[in-house]
Amino acid sequence: MTPILEADHVTKSYPIADRQIAVLDDVTFAIAPGEFAVIMGSSGSGKSTLLSILSGLDRPTHGRVRIDGIDITDWSEDQLAPVRNQTFGFVFQSFHLVPSLNALENVAFPAELKGDRQARQRARSLIERVGLGERATNFPHQLSGGEKQRVAICRALVNTPKIVFADEPTGNLDSQNGAGILELLVELHRERQTTLVLVTHSPDVAGRAGRIITLADGKVLTDKAQAGEG
Repeated sequence: MTPILEADHVTKSYPIADRQIAVLDDVTFAIAPGEFAVIMGSSGSGKSTLLSILSGLDRPTHGRVRIDGIDITDWSEDQLAPVRNQTFGFVFQSFHLVPSLNALENVAFPAELKGDRQARQRARSLIERVGLGERATNFPHQLSGGEKQRVAICRALVNTPKIVFADEPTGNLDSQNGAGILELLVELHRERQTTLVLVTHSPDVAGRAGRIITLADGKVLTDKAQAGEG
C-alpha cells in the first residue's frame, strides 16, 4: 500500500547571525491511509514546523514530502492551494474562523471556493452532526471556545479531505471541552476513515492515537504503534 503521507529526510533550518539553526533534522517516516498518528514533543521540539511542512504551508530546507506517492516539495503556491483546500483539512489551536461569517458560512466556505453547489447542504449536515444545528446562524463571537472548535472541525471536513492536520486542537480549551473535541475528532476519523495527523504535547491526547511519533530537538526520538483510538 502506498503511504498517504511521507517525510523523507526532512530538514528545516533558519539562518541566525552567521549560523544555520536546524529546527528539524533528518526526519523520516511514512503514514498509511486512514491512520491516526500523533506528533508529540515538548515546546521547541519542531512538531508544529513539521506539521506546516507536511501540509504544504512551509517548505523543507532539505528532504522531500510526498502525498499519495506524489512529491509536492517543489510545487508552486498555485499548485499547492487546491491541494490544501481539497485534499487537506486543517484544525488549529486558535480556531481561525472568519469573524464576518456565521457558523454555517464558515463551514461552507472551503467547499464554495471549489465551486461545490452542495456546499451549504454539506455544511449544514456537518453542523448538525456535531450538535450545533441551532447555532448555525451564530457568528464566532457568539460561540464558546468548544463550539468554535467544532465549527473548525466541520470546516476541515467539508471537502471530504484525505488528510486532516490538527495543531494542538484542544490547546485553548478547558479540560472538559478539550476532551469533547478530542472525542469528536476520533469519532469523525473512524466514521470517515480520514487520515488524522495531530500535533500535541499532551500524553492524554496522544494516548488516543494508533501511533505516536515523538520529536526531540528536531529529530525523531521514537516512532511507536499502539492500540490507541479507544
